[in-house]
Amino acid sequence: MIETILAGVAGVVATPIAGGLVYRAMRRSRVAKTLAIATANGIVEERFVSIGGVDQWIGIRGEDRDNPVILVVHGGPGSPYSIFTPLLRSWEKHFTVVHWDRRGAGKTLGRNGKAGCGELTFDRMVADGIEVTEFLCRHLRKDKVILLAGSMGTLIGVPLVQRRPDLFSAYVGTDQYVNMAHNESQGYRMTLDRLRAAGNAKGVAALEKIGADPSRWDVPAWGAKMNWTMKTDPVKPNAVTKLLFPLALTSPIHSLRDVVHYGTGFSYSQRKMFDEFMAYDARRYGTRFNVPFFIFQGETDVLTLTTLAQEYFAEVEAPTKALAVINNASHFAAFTEPDQFLTELLTHVRHL
Repeated sequence: MIETILAGVAGVVATPIAGGLVYRAMRRSRVAKTLAIATANGIVEERFVSIGGVDQWIGIRGEDRDNPVILVVHGGPGSPYSIFTPLLRSWEKHFTVVHWDRRGAGKTLGRNGKAGCGELTFDRMVADGIEVTEFLCRHLRKDKVILLAGSMGTLIGVPLVQRRPDLFSAYVGTDQYVNMAHNESQGYRMTLDRLRAAGNAKGVAALEKIGADPSRWDVPAWGAKMNWTMKTDPVKPNAVTKLLFPLALTSPIHSLRDVVHYGTGFSYSQRKMFDEFMAYDARRYGTRFNVPFFIFQGETDVLTLTTLAQEYFAEVEAPTKALAVINNASHFAAFTEPDQFLTELLTHVRHL
């Protein structure tokens, strides 16, 4: 009798799981077809490269190897942007797009495990970024590449182009962090105002519990602030659940094991690097750049505040610089409005 009941329960559980796996397989197959590159001079590569003594995953895609190369430096700090590959398909006609899963994140974490990923600091990742760029220049026969840094990737991107401007034809920042303490303090007040205006007592209580001083937050407190900020985003609410998770689960270049490592790396990197990123201030690296400098920011970014990015941009001195506001976009402007973002890349950056 018990065996019969257990078998029935197992069947009830297994049916939706099996259905979900079938749906996932179908979606992955469809996405794979849209990602196919069949041009004579195209490139599609996935490989691990020894960077800083750690095997790190790099994905390279483009319709013409002769196109300029964009190295994408992801945020998180452990949230690889290779998940967004299907959204950037139109970019691959004009650029060779390179994704890099950094130590402690994504496929690099899956390859090495936590212990095998070594030191997780931004300075170490800047050094890794130099090695990755030098590899790309050799491998793709380029003198320089374009650096596209997003969100917490900008904490690597700014010092990277300052340290080795000879490797880069341009810096493009999006979801640009400037001063983390100011960003989180102002973002906290703005989120609390939205919650109060909406009469959301639960959210107000949650934010009041952690307090307004970011220097007193721990990882769970900061996570609560981020969660309520994303939930109350007036333009793109809940972008993580609406964008990241579906893309991860239907990505043809990510196995279910990769998806698990994606989630693990996301939380692991935040815990390991929390104190360092909460102390970040871009101005410590100076505001004079020896490479063309661009910021393409969502017009109402509530996570990395657009007003702070605009103030910082006004202080920057560079051979060429431009700021573009991505309409109808908040955080993840490059991925929620990829065609509009591409227009800015073609207008300001590609010819460089």
